[in-house]
Amino acid sequence: MKKFAVILMTLIMVFSFTALMSVRAFAEEPAAEAEAAAVAETEAGSNENDLLSSKAMASAIVVGIVGAAGAIAMGMAISKSAESMARQPEMAGKINSAMMLGLVFIETAIIYALVIAILVIFVL
Repeated sequence: MKKFAVILMTLIMVFSFTALMSVRAFAEEPAAEAEAAAVAETEAGSNENDLLSSKAMASAIVVGIVGAAGAIAMGMAISKSAESMARQPEMAGKINSAMMLGLVFIETAIIYALVIAILVIFVL
């Protein structure tokens, strides 16, 4: 089960990185086509709106996936720590401390994904 979780988290992170990095490639047109489209286009800001909306969609997808993966990881950690505390009640304090530290690291990864998604929307 642990190997499956590691593979799942790796795939989610690779998908998230690929989705965020490919937004600009799919949203922009090549240079020659962009000039022709600019002449034919009557509305000046639609290209920027398309780019912003595609960045927002990709960021929302990435944050959703990372949030779901983090929730699954937290659930697994809490489940295993509760099981360990039930088996060895005398070690409950140390197990609880280790679990809380692990949950902090998982939550930090989720917050980093949110910050990167916000940066992609407003900076790139």
